[in-house]
Amino acid sequence: MTFRKPALIRGLIVSCQPVSRGPMDSLDTIVRLALAARDGGAQGLRIEGRENVAAVTAACSLPVIGLIKRDLETSPVRITPFVEDVEALVDAGAAVIAVDATARARPVPADRLLHAIHAHGRIAMADVATFQEAQEAASMGFDILGTTLSGYTGGPVPEAPDLDLVAACATLGKPVVAEGRYNSPDLARKAIVHRADAVCVGSAITRTEHVTGWFADTIAQAARVDAETVLAFDIGGTKTLAALVRGRTILEKQAVPTDRNVGTDPWMESLALLAAAWEGAYDRVGAAVTGLVHDGHWFALNPDTLPIPEAFPLTEELTKRFKCPVAICNDAQAAAWGEYVYGAGERQDMIFLTISSGIGGGIISGGRLMIGARGLAGSLGQTLWPPSGERLETLASGFGMSRTASAIGRPADAKQIFEAAERGEEWANSIVQGAVEKLTVSLANLQALIDPERIVLGGGVGRAPAFHTLLSPALLQVGERMRPRLVPARLAVDSGVLGISDIARHEWPIERR
Repeated sequence: MTFRKPALIRGLIVSCQPVSRGPMDSLDTIVRLALAARDGGAQGLRIEGRENVAAVTAACSLPVIGLIKRDLETSPVRITPFVEDVEALVDAGAAVIAVDATARARPVPADRLLHAIHAHGRIAMADVATFQEAQEAASMGFDILGTTLSGYTGGPVPEAPDLDLVAACATLGKPVVAEGRYNSPDLARKAIVHRADAVCVGSAITRTEHVTGWFADTIAQAARVDAETVLAFDIGGTKTLAALVRGRTILEKQAVPTDRNVGTDPWMESLALLAAAWEGAYDRVGAAVTGLVHDGHWFALNPDTLPIPEAFPLTEELTKRFKCPVAICNDAQAAAWGEYVYGAGERQDMIFLTISSGIGGGIISGGRLMIGARGLAGSLGQTLWPPSGERLETLASGFGMSRTASAIGRPADAKQIFEAAERGEEWANSIVQGAVEKLTVSLANLQALIDPERIVLGGGVGRAPAFHTLLSPALLQVGERMRPRLVPARLAVDSGVLGISDIARHEWPIERR
């Protein structure tokens, strides 16, 4: 066989090393995997064993990184530990020969292996676990540095690849191959961003048993999680709803007026009493709460809605009280997720707005619930209305309309105002009209800023017929491109507990940026 030293391998290297003694562990299968990798765009191959290297180099023109693995009683070093292994790989046609270059007890010094590789005109690759080992390998004269053994020389194996080691190795002036746990295209991309010259991928491409196991385990875990029962609270300014939720089914629920002594021991005890009949029947706890949630703490956005103590450690207190995993979220954001998963969102990009005693909202983009850097994402009610600089919530919510009614000598709550409007009373129509005008502008601005597929409206005010009677013609005055598609919420008062229960079970739909 005529050997031609290859140029530096850049891009994707595929490691064709099936599970030892598994159903794919045959010479013919390894060659077929190599050819399939070539056809898929691989720029190089990593092959173990003299016979396998010889068969692949005879069938495929891609450069091969060859290695021989041995299980030694006297050393933990497994990859190409002997000079005779180097010579066997040379005879088999390997262009690059990989050796374990870690600082562990070894049968043959690494520099002797390096000398043997160079003596045969081959390229030497050092498989290392630490930056110090990479430095020593580079100074010794190895041609390529591979992060292959990071995480595999002691202790638990991490789940994520060692991107920091890749970046550190790139400072040494040698080509770097990122290897070890690069099991998705995005992780491979990140390796290149961290200045790897090539990325070696094995299990995710060629170990069918491993990939099957990943899927099987994930599906089984999801099935277990979906079967979990959640004790879900929806704590608003006027009422607190507690429910026992499994999947999209609310098994039981009950509501009480919200105790405004938030954060006190009696208040915590009232939550426990509300759920006392369900003790032992749930696996997790979720709380959807009015106000701001950030890093497990609870803050008041509008103290008039509920006077929450500053930075109340809600996650910690609920965990101590109920002794199980806890998830907390702003109530409107949780309701947005509930409508997205189970209701009017239909799993499309959307904004949910609840217009009731206050005004809150949540944004779903790309299948993720947007929380924001400070937990504020979707808080339309906290936007400031010119020229007064008052919050939109203060002017156009149920509480806001009630305040306006009192100011003109017509004390009434939102329900009474709408009833009066439906009877044609001018003072009530004027109050509702004023709120609708402000909300029309705000909805158009939301469409321009976020541009969702739909805006889902919920809440007692948001669902009121008199409100829609005025809102629909007002929106017709907005240009077509700026005019949102409004759809009514489907889940009513259950959106919050359904949303927070799903978040509590999965913990993955939240995007904090």
